[in-house]
Amino acid sequence: MKRIAFALATILALTGCETLSYYVQAVGGQLELNTRSRPVGELLADTHTPADLRARLLVAQSVREFATRELGLPDNKSYRSYAELDRPYVVWNVVIAPAYALEAIESCFPVAGCVMYRGFFSREEAERYAAGALARGEDAFVYGVPAYSTLGAFDDPLLSTFIRWGDTELARLLFHELAHQILYVPGDSTFNESFAVLVEREGVRRWLAAEGRSAELSKYMDARTREREFAQRLEQTRARLKALYASGMPKDGMRAAKKAEYEQLAADPIYKRHAGGYVGGPNNALLASFATYSQLVPAFERHLAAAGGDLRLFYTRMKALSRLNKAERTRQLETQVNAMSTTER
Repeated sequence: MKRIAFALATILALTGCETLSYYVQAVGGQLELNTRSRPVGELLADTHTPADLRARLLVAQSVREFATRELGLPDNKSYRSYAELDRPYVVWNVVIAPAYALEAIESCFPVAGCVMYRGFFSREEAERYAAGALARGEDAFVYGVPAYSTLGAFDDPLLSTFIRWGDTELARLLFHELAHQILYVPGDSTFNESFAVLVEREGVRRWLAAEGRSAELSKYMDARTREREFAQRLEQTRARLKALYASGMPKDGMRAAKKAEYEQLAADPIYKRHAGGYVGGPNNALLASFATYSQLVPAFERHLAAAGGDLRLFYTRMKALSRLNKAERTRQLETQVNAMSTTER
């Protein structure tokens, strides 16, 4: 509670009235999570804990121990408590992009730095913020988020928004969020999210193999293949739109060509399978969001392979890269793999 009070005081000192309400809702939402959290051990010992919740908490704790023991992820109090919420998502993120550009408009905050989204603990507030962007002629994408990381500032709890997911998806989420506590670069969302996606995928693969769940592992690897196909399809659309937006075409023609590109994407079976349920259809903001989570994953995969699959060595190398400026970091991610030695420690 003292840390939250200090955070609020700091925020009030750093911001003006225009953004004050946003920060107040953010601090209030975090306070709610903290006050609702109960230690998992306490819940397991409580005879009133529902049997289905007890079973999911046991799975989560098993996954949590694997994360530390086998993946080198932080051994702390995160995901060792549980909070029941009365909503389907803990927050709703809003991504905004210009009408004729594919990079998200960043929001900047203390500690986290600049990120490509703005999160709200209320869906109504998120949609109101997105509506403002649409009214300005920008593209907006709103999506629910089942969990987020406070980067070790607080003890992140397990949440009702994801605890009853299947074992594979539960493990995937925990590995992803814990990866942010291993490495996070303020102001580089693509680096951060792509890194966490690589850790989550490799973590799930190793966990299923260690559990002897070969059928689930095969299914999981098939799903990763489909995800790569989806990412490639989005990247093809991104490439065409990037060329369109740089073409200097008159706005009326550009608007019509943009509309045709997104109609073609929305009708694509691969898109429908992965993202067809999103409200409003594809737009620049949606493409920017997906690129953040996928764009650098292949580069991270190559770096992990160059480290001989040693995750701890991989973390060390990526931390070294994170100390470079953003442009140089991205360049080295994409080009330096062949020069790396797999014997470095």
